Amino acid sequence: MSLDHKNFETQAVRTQTDKTQFLEHSTPMYLTSGFVFEDSEEMRAAFAEEKERNLYSRFSNPNTTEFVDKICALEGAEDGYAFATGMAAVFSTFAALLDAGDHIVSARSIFGSTHTLFTKYFPKWNIETSYFKVDEIEKIESLIQPNTKIIYAESPTNPGVDVLDLERLGKIAKKHNLLLIIDNCFATPYLQNPIKFGADLVIHSATKLIDGQGRVLGGVTVGKKELIREIYLFSRNTGPALSPFNAWVLSKSLETLAVRVDRHCENALRLAEFLEAHPKVNWVKYPFLKSHPQYEVAKKQMKLGGNIVAFEVKGGVEAGKMFFDSIKMCSLSANLGDTRTIVTHPASTTHSKLEAEDKLAVGITDGMVRCSVGLEHVDDVIDDINQALEKL
Repeated sequence: MSLDHKNFETQAVRTQTDKTQFLEHSTPMYLTSGFVFEDSEEMRAAFAEEKERNLYSRFSNPNTTEFVDKICALEGAEDGYAFATGMAAVFSTFAALLDAGDHIVSARSIFGSTHTLFTKYFPKWNIETSYFKVDEIEKIESLIQPNTKIIYAESPTNPGVDVLDLERLGKIAKKHNLLLIIDNCFATPYLQNPIKFGADLVIHSATKLIDGQGRVLGGVTVGKKELIREIYLFSRNTGPALSPFNAWVLSKSLETLAVRVDRHCENALRLAEFLEAHPKVNWVKYPFLKSHPQYEVAKKQMKLGGNIVAFEVKGGVEAGKMFFDSIKMCSLSANLGDTRTIVTHPASTTHSKLEAEDKLAVGITDGMVRCSVGLEHVDDVIDDINQALEKL
């Protein structure tokens, strides 16, 4: 059950599944694999989709339905489907909508696993991808072929926090009758709604800021009903469904998303401003820093700048190692979007499988640091990163 014409925070808190006979205030967990039927006719009608009800938790479950309903309400989407992980959402979305011989036009700055899908696995099914640089949107139309079906991008990007003009992408997709799919993981539905700018589908790794506490894995795709129908049918048969328990956790997490992300963004901007003035740092990228190449675009389509700050330490690989080995409080991890601040070395972790030229193409240098700024007191985050920089 969703609420129409309410503010974001109200939607996130008050969108719930229908109460049971116990009239619970907080939605319970429905930890069941299957559901029973009153008689053979009800069972037949349900499987024939003449009657809408839960059949099996690989198809739907009250907890996953509530989570999806919330994301749809917050993104302005018609329908959605929830997955076990963010990458399950990415793969299943493309696999459901593409046929052998189709073509994708994608931004080059995408998550390493998505790049691997496009370059290693999809070519097995004769599905090819052409890339454009994030600062060369004007070249997209030259890449479109008769068999092109999808334009795809992340914004902000992982790990370089580049920002793509979603409105321009939406206009290009509409002009050429293509699907526009946007990975909105870094922004969350709170900071940015790609559907408003012309996206047909929006994907999230709910593992990140949507959970926000590093507890569970999850993914979700939302958008146009007829497209979600195809994704649902594919996923119903291939089985990448989100577990009811994780869905329950993620739905509860959405209730605090706005409060958490406000503080994440406040802390991230403070850290970015500090790093920009630090003598041991070559450059800093954060969407709401005026020095960011796409600052005006970010201000147009995002409410705040997000929680990811990218920067490069002076001194290359050895300085980078020393920086990470000198960190005391912040976590060294490949995850992001946690309550705890995390520093990651993309060149040797999340994007380590990329070739050297591919890393440079998306702005990943040996000294680059991706910082997922958490909810600690920002002075303590700055102090820890400063003392590590001072050792260089």
